[in-house]
Amino acid sequence: MPSDHLLATVSALKNGLTSLPLGSAMDNTETWQQQFLQSGQPGLQDIAREIGNLQSLLTSGALSATAIGNSLAILGDQTSQASAQAPADLKKPLVELADLLRRHADSLLAHAQKSKK
Repeated sequence: MPSDHLLATVSALKNGLTSLPLGSAMDNTETWQQQFLQSGQPGLQDIAREIGNLQSLLTSGALSATAIGNSLAILGDQTSQASAQAPADLKKPLVELADLLRRHADSLLAHAQKSKK
């Protein structure tokens, strides 16, 4: 897992979900998905499958804050688990990425709840 790509992903998410153009987001997730699928590690392959689910949600045409929020929460949890086995230099950015994913998930899910009321 290239640390430059990891740091770029963390930086992009810090700016908020909507600051990243959809094309860039799709390219970013595609890169991660390919690396994780080829890793041979079941935990990373699970993340790759959830990334595929997120990509489908983002390109479906009818964006669902609840579905996207749930996917981001799953990715946050999976990333947190992966950080436990990561090399020392990647642990901190992976934990930060997991926290950012969960924070964006919580925000989307809270927005979706308000919209229903």
